[in-house]
Amino acid sequence: MYRTHTCGELRLANQGTTLTLAGWVQTVRKFGAITFVDLRDRYGITQLLFGESLQAQLDAQPLGREFVLQVSGVVQERSNKNPGLPTGEIELVVQSFVILNASAVPPFTIQDDTDGGDDLRMKYRFLDLRRNAVKKNLELRYAVNRSVRNYLHENAFMDIETPFLIKSTPEGARDFVVPSRMNPGQFYALPQSPQTFKQLLMVSGYDRYYQIVKCFRDEDLRADRQPEFTQIDCEMCFVEQEDILNMFEGLVKRVFKDVKNIEYSEAVQRMTWEDAMWQYGNDKPDIRFGMKLSNLKSAFRKSGQLLATGELINGAGFGVFDNAETVLAIAVPGCAEYSRKQTDELTDWVKRPQIGMQGLVFIKCNADGTYKSSVDKFYAEERLKAIADSAGAVAGDLVLILAGREEKTRKALSDLRLEMGKRLGLRKDNEFKLLWVLDFPLFEYAEEENRWVARHHPFTSPKPDQIDTMINNNPVIEQAAEYLAHPYANIKANAYDMVLNGNEIGGGSIRIFQRPLQEKMFAALGMTPEEYNHKFGFLLGAFEYGAPPHGGIAFGFDRLCSILGGSESIRDFIAVMLDAPSTIDAKQFDELQIQLNLKP
Repeated sequence: MYRTHTCGELRLANQGTTLTLAGWVQTVRKFGAITFVDLRDRYGITQLLFGESLQAQLDAQPLGREFVLQVSGVVQERSNKNPGLPTGEIELVVQSFVILNASAVPPFTIQDDTDGGDDLRMKYRFLDLRRNAVKKNLELRYAVNRSVRNYLHENAFMDIETPFLIKSTPEGARDFVVPSRMNPGQFYALPQSPQTFKQLLMVSGYDRYYQIVKCFRDEDLRADRQPEFTQIDCEMCFVEQEDILNMFEGLVKRVFKDVKNIEYSEAVQRMTWEDAMWQYGNDKPDIRFGMKLSNLKSAFRKSGQLLATGELINGAGFGVFDNAETVLAIAVPGCAEYSRKQTDELTDWVKRPQIGMQGLVFIKCNADGTYKSSVDKFYAEERLKAIADSAGAVAGDLVLILAGREEKTRKALSDLRLEMGKRLGLRKDNEFKLLWVLDFPLFEYAEEENRWVARHHPFTSPKPDQIDTMINNNPVIEQAAEYLAHPYANIKANAYDMVLNGNEIGGGSIRIFQRPLQEKMFAALGMTPEEYNHKFGFLLGAFEYGAPPHGGIAFGFDRLCSILGGSESIRDFIAVMLDAPSTIDAKQFDELQIQLNLKP
């Protein structure tokens, strides 16, 4: 037996016990004829005391960081206790030891405040995983997994595995494709999600399904996205939207309780997609703080006419506002005292390529009732007050204004709002706020392709009262100008996203379950009957055999873990990243009957 106890379980109650530990050497501290070693395993750290009788053996077999060590000895009370460790009241007086395996010098220190950068730690991820901070992340991931499974099991969901080698049906993100050796020239795809499989399971009568499942998308890396990721994938039949919302509010609240010991007792707020876009500038708003967007175009109108000269000091218009498609503002609380250096820094921030604005206008609502602005040479103070009032500002606030094209300006101000929330400490890691965003558009118009695309995916049902609109109208658009006037432009999806602290953690919809409506959807997306029967004939055929009404949701498991753990990167909560992708040898190409042709 290599060990009788772990390095994290010994307490004063074990005093006088003879036992054996095994683990990794964290530190070695030599004091004359005595040596102290911190021994670490998954469960914690125990201090070892090597007395004078073992010094000759230690000289012959010196210990180093990350050596794998087995020790036997007697537990005694420490004279210099460490209150920062659960085992800090005891130490093991070593009677014998064996070096089970030596270690090369690690490329970075295996401790919380490591000196290793991200790239180095990812290269040696197996060492990085020894660090306590990373271990806590994986423990949190396991706790979320266990909580989810327990809740779904208690609510009669059945865990059913679905295939990883599937037919490629590209619609949205790029598929990862896998060549078939047995079928030359043919390819499998790795699933972007089990969407069609779980719908088939509903047709099969498994009315409550779930998986915690790997999914694959050939997309560029981001902090919250990588090629393979994990979903909590769920589906139910004989349900309406309200059933889904109630069930999965319960799931997330259960995770909060089990993992963070947080009782999330309040009702989850609901917001339409349109309100989210107008008030926050994006469809996953962080509602932990205010600073809603205000549309100031109306503040520059009088009796329905744009104020070009009427209340301007010099009698000339201010083109930045007058000629903009939109003028949007936020009122930042308590920042009227910002210095010129601080407002200049904010201007530089919005000019960054990632934001792409030409500049920033501010109005300071001073505590003494005066107003100071970067455009006060154009506007009288009375007018500045009216603008600030339109933005919902009060004394002490700083009004930040952006102007330009609608979509770009809205996104830029949304990003600026989040940045100001971060700077003011309003986006706290230990505060959690849930939100349902509802009533998304069913379609978006792809101008370059001159066709509709699905806002969520092609299997999302329209709202029940708009199904007839979809069935009874021709989806084909001949010219882009027809887009806004087309009946499809106003169809809402029977879809929902769950947002946590400004991050989409889950999304789903009530599905189409009748063949005529699904065919209409495919046609709206520009597919011919030949095309959609080739790609999705298996699903359309299943709909002819008593498909029930059904709907579901998928949560981003990695993203949920990273938010609960207070990290911006999902990689911190994923165990191992191997040295991939890599090349394969010529023999494998021959077996696959594939010739590599790299373009310069």
